[in-house]
Amino acid sequence: MIDYPRHDRDGWHRWVPSWRLVSGLCIAFFGCLVGAAGLAYAMVSVPVIDESATAQNNVYYWADNTQMVATGGDRNRQSVDLSQIPKAMRNAVISQENKTFYSDSGIDPKGIARAVFNMAKGGETQGGSTITQQYVKNAMLNDQSQTISRKVKEIFVSIKVGTDVSKDDILAGYLNSAYYGRGAYGIQAAARAYFNVDAVDLNPGQCAFLSAVLKGATYYDPAGSVSIDPTGATPEANKKRALSQMQDTLDKMVEYGHLSQTERAKYTELPTTQNPQSNAKLGGQIGYLVRLAQSSVLKSGKVTEQQLEKGGYSIYTTFDKKKVDEMEKAVQKVYKEKIDPKKRPETDTHVQFGGASIDTRTGAIKAIYGGEDATKHFTNNADVTGAQVGSTFKPFVLSAAMKWGVRDPDLGPVQAQDERTVVSPKSLYSGKNNLKINNYDGSIWENEKGEQWRQENDGQDSVGDPPNYKIDLREAMRESVNSAYVQLGMDVGLDKVKEAAVDAGLLEDSLTGASFPSFSLGISDPSAIRMAGAYATFAESGKQREPYSVTKVTNRNGTIYTHKVEEKQAFTAKVADNVTDVLKTVVDKGTGTNAQLPGREVAGKTGTTDGNKSAWFVGYTPQLSTAISMYRYPDDETIKDRTFLEMYGTGGEKQIHGASFPSTIWQDYMSDAVKGMKVEKFPEPEPIGEVVNDEPSPTPTPSPSPSASETEEVTPSPTPSPSDTGTSPSPSATETCSVWDWNCDDGSNAGNGNAGTGPGGSEGSESPSPSASETGGDGDNNGNSRGNSILGPNG
Repeated sequence: MIDYPRHDRDGWHRWVPSWRLVSGLCIAFFGCLVGAAGLAYAMVSVPVIDESATAQNNVYYWADNTQMVATGGDRNRQSVDLSQIPKAMRNAVISQENKTFYSDSGIDPKGIARAVFNMAKGGETQGGSTITQQYVKNAMLNDQSQTISRKVKEIFVSIKVGTDVSKDDILAGYLNSAYYGRGAYGIQAAARAYFNVDAVDLNPGQCAFLSAVLKGATYYDPAGSVSIDPTGATPEANKKRALSQMQDTLDKMVEYGHLSQTERAKYTELPTTQNPQSNAKLGGQIGYLVRLAQSSVLKSGKVTEQQLEKGGYSIYTTFDKKKVDEMEKAVQKVYKEKIDPKKRPETDTHVQFGGASIDTRTGAIKAIYGGEDATKHFTNNADVTGAQVGSTFKPFVLSAAMKWGVRDPDLGPVQAQDERTVVSPKSLYSGKNNLKINNYDGSIWENEKGEQWRQENDGQDSVGDPPNYKIDLREAMRESVNSAYVQLGMDVGLDKVKEAAVDAGLLEDSLTGASFPSFSLGISDPSAIRMAGAYATFAESGKQREPYSVTKVTNRNGTIYTHKVEEKQAFTAKVADNVTDVLKTVVDKGTGTNAQLPGREVAGKTGTTDGNKSAWFVGYTPQLSTAISMYRYPDDETIKDRTFLEMYGTGGEKQIHGASFPSTIWQDYMSDAVKGMKVEKFPEPEPIGEVVNDEPSPTPTPSPSPSASETEEVTPSPTPSPSDTGTSPSPSATETCSVWDWNCDDGSNAGNGNAGTGPGGSEGSESPSPSASETGGDGDNNGNSRGNSILGPNG
């Protein structure tokens, strides 16, 4: 069958194969090749997509939709569904790279031949690849080498993929896995990197540009890549190349029927691209912002923690970058100018601030100050601290008195709950220092040990004209008179005070000691976020809206969560507007004068706790509500049983109070934050309630009237003994005083502010050390209270 050498030929002709032999050998050879190819194809399966091709991160955006930070993954990628990729982008890539994409088998024989020829000459092996082949190379083989073995493997896998995988899935996979430069993998990250828009919003010109960048960002990014090629990748050279390639792509889109000539004529120049931006790290305030946003996303219930960790989400926040920077700048200014741990190690170490600013109209959190640096100080001081709020709690006492009213002292406990008198801000209470606190019916309040309560004022000053020291509630708020508001809270009922605080927006789990008179002075520890949100309720005439930090969340399938602003009427407009009107007095001519904003109306309240362990200022304009806190608390977790430290002498001040650094930071921040906002006035309050204890005598004024600084800068004195206070011998058990008989002294067991446990003369009052059953176990051994996170106890 094989006649070789040929028997019927002589000489050299004997060694020349016949045409039959040559043809047979060629057929056999190609047959073997086909058989081998068929066997190889049968043995090839579609590989699993490489993890690096699907690795994603989560991207967080500022309120103006500019990127804040990309975090949570090794690569800047957020895969999107084909429906979120514009048809113009799909057509641009197909027109430029693979016009027969939807009809070919996954490979281009001519292109392959061209590539083989180039390799044979020792030239570049680029080219010859269909979209399917590029997808296989990027996502399945994860092999960018230019070898014959890799090319052969790519061809067989591409044929298999072209047969088994839909063209739409291949195209989406390619556009989501390709590298576009600027650290951007996938079309969504590229759209943000170059144009700061989502992929779905790209126009045809931008799409044609990005298809050009796919050829190699080094030589097509308009920003240039001189660090890689100083002469060939200049911005000018890259712009010229990119424009030429973009125009060629648009022409081909018209040629292949993917774009009208009219639409194509709109894009004759390079689209405007933003400057390259490096990804922000999670240091500074960014880490606090990201954690707060993450908590909100998880709270929405649309994303689990495990899903969030896998990445692929775009999270749009309410945070205003300019306001965040302004708040940090205001705090750092105080640190730089006033706090000096080297000069005053005993008083200026461990000083911390927290802050939050909220849009009163929506509840959107515009800015926070969480601490010095999220990578160094891990607790978010805007959200969870455990710092008591002091007298910034008094507006909730006043709102409760104007919403429900005080109880009738002549009625029993049950009937008195229904028979109430709504009070006016003109109502009179005692501003006497060391005032013995009564129950609503005039009986002396006693704790479970039979101890009574005497309430000190800041500086231990009695305010008002003797002998009764009458003062109206407006002035008592203006000068932060403790005795008046503690007794008012008792007359209203501490349960109603607590209810008012919760209605305004505080979390119930952050409210502690509600069975003690000092509850009205802010022994609870809500967060700065919650305090700002609660005061926003007053600014909005009683409409309460939950603080929130995320507007929407998207993934490859589109939008999966959108925040809806919901409101409830916590107080009537009459109640809320009267509270605001009283708080305006605090800023106009009371303890909060440092917070004045020239040309704008401001309402707010200072707060200082007993022992000078925390100080606050919470205030608002009609559009923006902001809370600033200050305290000393060691960051060192190795310190056992850490506690809040006193601030006497901190910053060179005799005593820290809400009228000092917190109000200064508030004013500095708000001066910048409200720039550009329309100047608005608060609503005029309607008259409300009755003047409780309206006696014929004229309304007195404080005697003497202390200044804001004078009322807060006096160090509390030690707890006086009964003999020091001049009390009379202990009365019989049946002896009581009238609720309005302020000079009555019918008990010898006279505590001082907190039943003998310590001084109570600051603007607020420290916890009276209630029993475990009374506190509900809200504290932990780090001095932090649970439940004051924006997410609540389960957050």
